[in-house]
Amino acid sequence: MKLDRILSLDDFEHAARRHLPLPVFEYVAGAVEDSRSFRDNRAALDEIGFVPRVLVNVSKATTRTTLFGREYAAPFGVAPMGISALSAYRGDLVQAKAAAAAGVPMIMSGSSLIRLEEVCAACPETWFQAYLPGEPERIAALADRVARAGFKTLVVTVDVAVLSNRENNIRAGFSTPLRPTLRLAWQGITHPRWTFASFLRTFARHGMPHFENSFAERGAPILSRNVQRDFTGRAHLDWENLKALRSQWKGRLVLKGVVSPADVRIARECGVEGVIVSNHGGRQLDGTVSPLRVLGAALAEAGPMTVMVDSGIRRGTDVLKALAMGAAFVWVGRPFNFAASIAGEAGVAHAYAILQGEVLRNMQLLGVNRVEELRPELLCRISGLKAPGAVI
Repeated sequence: MKLDRILSLDDFEHAARRHLPLPVFEYVAGAVEDSRSFRDNRAALDEIGFVPRVLVNVSKATTRTTLFGREYAAPFGVAPMGISALSAYRGDLVQAKAAAAAGVPMIMSGSSLIRLEEVCAACPETWFQAYLPGEPERIAALADRVARAGFKTLVVTVDVAVLSNRENNIRAGFSTPLRPTLRLAWQGITHPRWTFASFLRTFARHGMPHFENSFAERGAPILSRNVQRDFTGRAHLDWENLKALRSQWKGRLVLKGVVSPADVRIARECGVEGVIVSNHGGRQLDGTVSPLRVLGAALAEAGPMTVMVDSGIRRGTDVLKALAMGAAFVWVGRPFNFAASIAGEAGVAHAYAILQGEVLRNMQLLGVNRVEELRPELLCRISGLKAPGAVI
C-alpha cells in the first residue's frame, strides 16, 4: 500500500473496504440497528465551530500533553478494538508498538486474539481493557492475571450488560467464532492479499487464534463450525461488583462507556481514577447520545477524576473541539484498526502522523500554543444546544 496516497483517517477506511473481506470490514466499520448513535457522534461535532484568535505567536506550538502524570506526544491515543488480529496480522501488537514509538498510549481490547502477556512484555505502557465476566471469582481471576502481566491501568467497559443488536454483522456473514461457509471461502478467495498476508500467515506461524483475554483462561477459537464463544451473562452485574474490583485492583482504574453524569458521580464515589465518556462508537444502545452532548455535565460531577472521550473522532479539529469542551484526552478507534489492516505498523504510524499533524496545524490556526490553552471560549455552537462558554 502506497501510504503517500493516504491523506486523512477516512482514506484508511476507503482502502480497508477494498482490502478486507466484507464480514471483517463490516465488523469493524458497522454500528447497530439504524446507526443513530453512530451518526450523532459526527452530528455533535459538526454542530460546533471555532472562534480563532489571530496575531498570536504560535511558532513554538506543541501537541504534548500530560495524562495521569505522564507526558505524551499528543492528546489522543489508540482506543481498544476487539479482534484486531483478524483484520491485521498481529494487530494488537502492531497497534501497541506503533503507539509506543509515537509516544501515545494504546488500550488493548479484552476481545483480542493475542495473549495480553505478550503485548505487555513488548509494550509495558499499554493499558488493558476488560469486560467484566459474569461471576465474581472469574472477575477476580482476570484482574489477577492482568496485574501479573504488568499492566498498570485497567479499563473496564461498562455499557455491555447484554449483547447489542448488530444486524450488519448478520447481513455480512460475520460471527464469533467465524463459521466456515462457502460465502466466507469466497471472501477469502476474492481478497487474496488479506488471506495470505494476515489470515493464513497467522495460522502458519501461530496456529489457530483464540479469544485469549476475555477471562483468566483461554477462550473459543476464532474459526469453528460448532464451538460457541462464551458471552457470560453480565445483566446482573452492578456497582457492588465494581467496588469489589476496586478493592482488589491496586493499579489505575478507568471506566469506559459512561454517559450519564449520575454514573460519573457514582464512579467517583467508588474511587475510580478516570472515565471515558463514550457511546461505544455507536455499537451498543442505538440512540445513545454523543459523548460531547453530556461532557459538560459529566465534568461537573467528576471532581478530581480524569474525564476522557471517544466515539466519532476522525480529524484534528474533532480532537480540539473535545479538548476545548473540557476533555482531558481523546481516544480514536476504527481508523487505527483500518491503518493496521492495510499497512501494519507503518500504517498505524502514518495514521498517527496524519492526526498529530492536523492537531498541531489547527492549534496554530486557532491561536493556541499548548493543549492546556484550549477553552470553551474558542468554540461557537452552530446549531443545537449552546456550548458552555460559547461566544454566541
